[in-house]
Amino acid sequence: MGVSVLVLGHSGAGKSTSLRNFSDGDIGIFNVAGKPLPFRKKLPKLDHAAYGQIHQVLQSNKLRAYVIDDANYLMAFQNFRMAKQTGYGKFTDMAVAFEGLLEAANHTNDDTIVYFMMHPDYDETGRMKPKSIGKMLDNQLTIEGMFPIVLLAENDESGYHFVTKSDGTNPVKAPMGMFAEAVIDNDLKAVDDAIREYYEMEPLSVVGKGGEEPRNDGSK
Repeated sequence: MGVSVLVLGHSGAGKSTSLRNFSDGDIGIFNVAGKPLPFRKKLPKLDHAAYGQIHQVLQSNKLRAYVIDDANYLMAFQNFRMAKQTGYGKFTDMAVAFEGLLEAANHTNDDTIVYFMMHPDYDETGRMKPKSIGKMLDNQLTIEGMFPIVLLAENDESGYHFVTKSDGTNPVKAPMGMFAEAVIDNDLKAVDDAIREYYEMEPLSVVGKGGEEPRNDGSK
């Protein structure tokens, strides 16, 4: 079973920027919204990735780290495609599709980490949660409960960083002793190193496993 990690953050909080220190071959990026990466380094990515493509790559599991950037848009784009459908059935379909992706990420190999980058929303009490569409995921699943590690990306006067410990208003969490500080640099490669050391997983090599990567060449 692989490790799934949730990275929450508003637009501009540095979620995508945190990928900057990975090398080609380290990680496969599913770029759901199709936006250019916010740095000059070229990393393999599949723009406008859809559920079927992501499932196919995760099942083949040729790499040991993947990121689903802007994962919320998988639900949002599906919602727009079904905008003319009436009734609650479409919301059930959206919930089932996203839950299936969470399960697929958790069923990758033991040395694989899948990062879900998502925008936050807030419940009626003001507590932060991952943004979703419809109530089924929130009421019957609780998205953040599927992740052993939840980080919060923030950008303030001190710069870009990850929050690793909750203040009670957000779902941030990590195993005891994984991160020494409550606030760390927004470097997802360093986070990946810390997770692999904690769980005694093999660290990423510079060239990865030399397998398939999500790319915009028609192969995936």
